[in-house]
Amino acid sequence: MKVNKRMLQELERSLDTFNPEGGKIPIKILGYGEISLVFELLNDSEPVAYKRIPIFDTEKQVKRHIWAYNEYNKLLAQAGLRMPQYDTVWFKDDMNRIQFYCVQEKIHPDSVGHKIIHKLNPSEIRLLVLLAMREMKKVWGFNKENPVFDLALDGQISNFALIDYNPHKPSITPKSKLYYLDTSTPLFRINGQEAMNAVLLLKSAPSFLRGILKALFLQDTVDRYYDWRRVSIDLIANFYKEQRPELIPSLTRLVNKFFQEEAEEFDIEPISLEEIKNYYKSDAQMWTIFQAVRRFDRFLKERVFKKQYNFYLPGKIQR
Repeated sequence: MKVNKRMLQELERSLDTFNPEGGKIPIKILGYGEISLVFELLNDSEPVAYKRIPIFDTEKQVKRHIWAYNEYNKLLAQAGLRMPQYDTVWFKDDMNRIQFYCVQEKIHPDSVGHKIIHKLNPSEIRLLVLLAMREMKKVWGFNKENPVFDLALDGQISNFALIDYNPHKPSITPKSKLYYLDTSTPLFRINGQEAMNAVLLLKSAPSFLRGILKALFLQDTVDRYYDWRRVSIDLIANFYKEQRPELIPSLTRLVNKFFQEEAEEFDIEPISLEEIKNYYKSDAQMWTIFQAVRRFDRFLKERVFKKQYNFYLPGKIQR
């Protein structure tokens, strides 16, 4: 997989995080996160997706993250998960700031879970979720057999993709295989110690909020990815955001049946519809407030202090 570092360096010279697709280097946005922007270079012959993660201040931070990222991918593979080819690239831009990218082999965008659920029928969607749950079981099964390591993941359906996807005839069978996509946040612990520097995840928050977020929310936010039950609640609840709320009752029954019949050794308490509703309501409220505060922070930096705002803020999301 060939990484176009020169074009990334040129991109950073003209990147406008308010309108990333309108810069000198043409890109197409594929997705985004709270600290990242995922895109492809339109003039690049290589099928590569780049995830821009502008959170690092020192080379020591970058090198630790690259180690954790590579180790995380290796551990997930040992657990039995499949990931597209991956790499990293970083450099210092013209202002001597560190710019870091996770790189991943580009897959068909319609094969990703949050896209394909709008092309499959309800029974096929339930099968997709069942296959995702089986992928997750590999992670928590790995943890049972390897007490030194504690692997975790973000189980939202948008983090899984269907391998060998046929855009002309979308379908899924019990033998279908999935990719796991979201490896840029290395969620694992060694002897109880977090491999990544979790505090860096707060870099997209306004500086005046980081201390409060660290004290009140950071540890619980990270911990939930190590709790399979909470990860599963998040998986189901996000069908509200993906505009498929009618599937939530049947998906809840499916996940509870899976825990009872295929993962009974984990002794996981059944999930209720009320839990899912309350979780999503709270999550949506927090997201709305956080995005409003970030927009205010962007206004201050760009309009008042005439500085670059380093993160991409999406438009209004239907929830």
